[in-house]
Amino acid sequence: MGMTGIEIYKLLPQTNCGDCGVPTCLAFAMKLAAGQAELAKCPHVSETSREKLDSASAPPVMPVSIGAFKTGGETVLFRHEKTFVNPTGIAVLVTDAMPDADVDSRLKAFADLRYDRVGMLLAADLVAVKSTGGDAAVFGNLVAKVSGAVDAGLILMSDSADVLAAGLAHAADRKPLLYAATKANADAVAKLALDSKCPVAVKGANMDEVIELTQKLSGMGIKEIVIDSGSRSMKKAFEDQIAIRRAAIKSAFRPLGYPTIAFPCEMADNFMEETLIASTMVAKYAGIVVLSDLRGEGLFPLLVQRMNIFTDPQRPMATEQGIYPINNPDENAPVMVTTNFSLTYFIVSGEIEGSRVPAWLLVMDCEGLSVLTAWAAGKFVGDAIGAFVKKSGITDKIKHRSIVIPGYSAAISGDLEEQLPDWKITIGPREAAHIPAFLKQYQA
Repeated sequence: MGMTGIEIYKLLPQTNCGDCGVPTCLAFAMKLAAGQAELAKCPHVSETSREKLDSASAPPVMPVSIGAFKTGGETVLFRHEKTFVNPTGIAVLVTDAMPDADVDSRLKAFADLRYDRVGMLLAADLVAVKSTGGDAAVFGNLVAKVSGAVDAGLILMSDSADVLAAGLAHAADRKPLLYAATKANADAVAKLALDSKCPVAVKGANMDEVIELTQKLSGMGIKEIVIDSGSRSMKKAFEDQIAIRRAAIKSAFRPLGYPTIAFPCEMADNFMEETLIASTMVAKYAGIVVLSDLRGEGLFPLLVQRMNIFTDPQRPMATEQGIYPINNPDENAPVMVTTNFSLTYFIVSGEIEGSRVPAWLLVMDCEGLSVLTAWAAGKFVGDAIGAFVKKSGITDKIKHRSIVIPGYSAAISGDLEEQLPDWKITIGPREAAHIPAFLKQYQA
């Protein structure tokens, strides 16, 4: 960004109205300077100031919206520098050459393969609909079918602007990504994108051609652009992703300052190799990856990888506070308590599940800190745990009054006994790996 927070502040209305969601105009200006807010959030900025601020407040990688899905908006090369903003979109490909059964199976997988992890719903984001025969009517019917079957962002794929228009007639309200403007059809596809106010992808034979296309489209007034470098080998596609991101971030080279789309589905002969390529593209730096199919053994690892990469490194991953039943516990099942640091939760819950012993796991909000760190910070201590247990509602689910605390927090047992005088406090194992053996011998 070319302007400091103070320079931006001078162009804002300085009313401190809070309509942008930030208490003061100065704080909003600082967020704009850091790439953490959008100028559109301020409803009172003058047109003159808006023109000056638009380019200054734009992130190095321009944001693009495909329906409700967002990509781009990135400001750094490495997430530890700040954070990555919009997670890579995962798309599944359907074509008008596929039998209906294959299309249906992919759409069913798109709807069914959803995973609840750390209080987040992990799922694929987009469906790419491709015309292979150039028949506008057939393509339009397929787009209509997909639009009616799934509530998702759409990518319409054809070399023909007429075919894209036929698909767009059934999905204009979804604001799909039009793929792709090439050297041969750029004018026609750009006009379609302008008329429909849809984002458009460019595909070049090489990087020079990509640059020519983005400059041409941006000169026509198109702001939402996605780049396909055209490479279909993993090595070259990987190099292109890095080159595009570095040009945008390090050199502020606007013709390459757009999110990218990669096609692992066109780079591999089998699904597992395709998944490995997709994992590389998620890490470096594709805005969208398109898969030939959605299968749990490939999709779930990609979703978890994406979640980890796009989690703010300055904010620990936290599980939602609450009562977690494991292995169908009843009123006699033991009760264990831990913090809401996600890694702690997954390790502890995994060991309990593996023990096959029914148990209740109380997860206490400690701002995403581990047991020892939360104890040292005064957040996982006797009085706090006692208050949490009383308010948790666990007493409505069990007949006994016994609770197991982590072995590393043994020092709090005395304080917890004072807070829960009618409860039996048991010190559990220090290492999660010992939980199964402990539970098999434990008596509430």
